[in-house]
Amino acid sequence: AVVSGLVLTHHVNGVLSNTVRANLSWSALHDKVADLRSGAGEVNGPGNDVFESKDAARELKRFAAAETAFWPRLEQLKREVGEEGANDTGLASAYAGLETSMGAMLRQTRTLLGHYAGGDEGAAAAEMAAMDRSYGDVLKQIDTLSQSLRHLENSMGMAALENTKKLQVLEYVLGSMILVMVIAVTVYGHKLGGLFQRQYDALTASSAKLKNQEQKLAAQNLQLDAALNNMVQGLAMFDAEQCLVLCNGRYGELCGLTREELQPGIDQRQVLEGRIAKGHNASKPADELLEALLGGLPQGSTIGQYAIELSDGRQIAITSKPMANGGTVTTCQDITEQRRSEATIAYLAHHDALTGLPNQMLFGKRLEEALSHAKPGAMVAGHLLDLDHFKNVNDTLGHAAGDKLLTMVTERLRSLVRADDMIARMGGDEFAILQTEVGQPAEAGSLAQRVIELMNQSYDIGNQQVVIGTSIGIAIGCDNTMNADLLMRNADLALYRAKAEGRGALRFFEPEMDAQMQERRSLERDLRCALSSKQFELHYQPIVDLKSSRINACEALIRWRHPDRGLVAPSQFIALAEEIGCIVPLGEWAIREACAAATWPDALKVAVNLSAIQFRSPGLVDVVIEALAAAWLAAERLELQITEAVLLQDNAATLATLYGLRSLGVRISMDDFGTGYSSLSYLQSFPFDKIKIDRSFIENITEGTSAVNIVRAITAMAKGLGMTTTAEGVETQEQRDAVAFEGCTEMQGYLFSKPLPAEAIERLYLADRRSLAASVASAA
Repeated sequence: AVVSGLVLTHHVNGVLSNTVRANLSWSALHDKVADLRSGAGEVNGPGNDVFESKDAARELKRFAAAETAFWPRLEQLKREVGEEGANDTGLASAYAGLETSMGAMLRQTRTLLGHYAGGDEGAAAAEMAAMDRSYGDVLKQIDTLSQSLRHLENSMGMAALENTKKLQVLEYVLGSMILVMVIAVTVYGHKLGGLFQRQYDALTASSAKLKNQEQKLAAQNLQLDAALNNMVQGLAMFDAEQCLVLCNGRYGELCGLTREELQPGIDQRQVLEGRIAKGHNASKPADELLEALLGGLPQGSTIGQYAIELSDGRQIAITSKPMANGGTVTTCQDITEQRRSEATIAYLAHHDALTGLPNQMLFGKRLEEALSHAKPGAMVAGHLLDLDHFKNVNDTLGHAAGDKLLTMVTERLRSLVRADDMIARMGGDEFAILQTEVGQPAEAGSLAQRVIELMNQSYDIGNQQVVIGTSIGIAIGCDNTMNADLLMRNADLALYRAKAEGRGALRFFEPEMDAQMQERRSLERDLRCALSSKQFELHYQPIVDLKSSRINACEALIRWRHPDRGLVAPSQFIALAEEIGCIVPLGEWAIREACAAATWPDALKVAVNLSAIQFRSPGLVDVVIEALAAAWLAAERLELQITEAVLLQDNAATLATLYGLRSLGVRISMDDFGTGYSSLSYLQSFPFDKIKIDRSFIENITEGTSAVNIVRAITAMAKGLGMTTTAEGVETQEQRDAVAFEGCTEMQGYLFSKPLPAEAIERLYLADRRSLAASVASAA
């Protein structure tokens, strides 16, 4: 009896050991599946968030970090599931499906962020739909993985339950054996009592562990039920005969069937027939739907799927995936909002959100089609429109008024074109018109002229009368030898010419425009590297006191010594430098260079011109301070010249900068005085040190009374305000005598000297003064 008890005890311990080893930490594994879902959301997030944050670089970093974190989580889950999961084909299939779906989403998210970083928001928006579909697939695969784990857990739980029953039988057997052994102990003595007590204690502990295992299994089943019935997706499991094993409540809701109609044992064909009977899937018979769902499943590697539209308009995606036992898992998901979002994204990818007009991408496609299908002898015209003075409306009335104006412009344009023509918003205040079946270029010109006339009419925006205009460039394409990009490039060149010639005009593309643009681009390329290549230099033109004929100051004038073009005049590159953003560093260099060169005797001043763009750049006052300090130049020896264009901007900020410069001791001059429409109002706002009378008045001062009267009035006004006056562009002795007679303080012009390099100024005009200054210093 003792030997038998020991043998049975050994068997009980063996069964208990096997049960404990099978008892994996399922709760921890399901937490890791939840981590996978969270990780997938972190990978998907940057692709959606970039449209709000507008920061492609930051979202790319987030995306890279999320991608790096996801795969180790999946591998950790595989390791922890271990051998028990490695032999489960459903789990292996779930792993493979998840890896495939995640790989697709990673590629699409990376492409989306690449498009956005490259400035192609339309392509990024289009890629977003594919990314979100893949994200949905990833979530489905994670749900399938979770369900496979549940299935494995239940299988192992059932095995544990069988072990429990076996152990209970053994418990009864051992109980009987113990009774026999008690009798034996009574007969043979108390020597074996301790052994039987230990056996009994071990059996009691085993029983307690088994009961605990049963309780855990029951709790896990409750959790599984709660998870199934709270899923967003509908889920149903069918056996190898396609009979229903179980389903959650959401599956019934999406199929339009009650719980009574979805009893276990009903086959999938009956489920489909039930849907059809209630008005769902009415477009196809049950057999055809079943074939669509299960047609690829026998090979074990294909997921059957299709989408249906319910009678209430909802769209449902249904997917069926094979299980290892020959059955299938079917999931249903409401994709109504997803499809609406996809339609919206597709629309926004090709249309402007504000005006509803086609955008540049759609316009290009339509233009390409129009050119390729143009009838013999017919022409296609591309009009490129740029609204004149639109920025002023935005700056003065606000962006809401600007948006309203753009919608009003859109309505006016629609009233002018034919049904076969197209209007597009290319971005900002730029529009385009595609005019098809044009017989003669004059027809395109006639349409453009009507557009200009209608755009010139006033707009009523918030009780404000707004007047703008438009400039139009037109390019004509005759056949499919002209592509859309080239046609619109030609229209852009024509628009550039229209704006350069005064705005409010239309221009047709001409071949020489292309040559001029190529020349301009060549000059632009050279200009961008000219400063770093030290190709700029300053020439100086003396400013002479009219009474003493002595030099009071020299104005620094920039010159570009191009290695191939020679000396390039400022009129050829200053405007271009302002347009491409080079004027600020160029102007800062000029200030530093002029201050460093002004080591002249008798405290002669140096004058430097400031462009309007340079004046508005932050840090101008600091640049001046640094230049003066580096050259050890007294602030009162630097004179900064500004034009009225500087003062047309933000008045408060402009005055703050002017007073900041004045506080340093720097002198401020108003250049080209009299050419603007509000010069006098600026003299009231800021006490300039000097007024420079524009050369246009000096040229005519000896030929009529009007120029004389203007110069006389300016000098009298300046004297009354305590300002000096400089006559610009004095080239003859008669002009010098006239400005002196009218009270001008100084003159500047070719009569005295043209602009010269610093060493020439020193040699020709300042050598004697420097010698005199040195003699005086020696005597002292």
